[in-house]
Amino acid sequence: MDVSEPGGRTGCNNEAELLALGRALELALAAGAQHLVVKGDSDFAVRHLRGEAHTAVPRLVGLIDGTLALLARFTSVRLEWVPRHRNPDADRLSRAAIGLPDKPPLRPVSRRRRR
Repeated sequence: MDVSEPGGRTGCNNEAELLALGRALELALAAGAQHLVVKGDSDFAVRHLRGEAHTAVPRLVGLIDGTLALLARFTSVRLEWVPRHRNPDADRLSRAAIGLPDKPPLRPVSRRRRR
């Protein structure tokens, strides 16, 4: 899989998610990993890599195929989708990667009933 450094590249968030996953898989292979549990908040990536969805977008098809080839090199892989709001660390890291500050913490919402 061709994983390039950021800068000057255009694409969509789905492409970015697949590129990041591909790089993570390459690092896992280089470290000698054989069994993986991959948790991600990209519903697109998880569904497409599980074979539950399909796309006709050529750039994405190529990335999906490349990622599947990397996944096939492991003895076992489990792909799990985690909703973004339950994955604040990933959200913080992705914002930092593109130069955005952390999101301010959410203020608790009062659940008192109005009369």
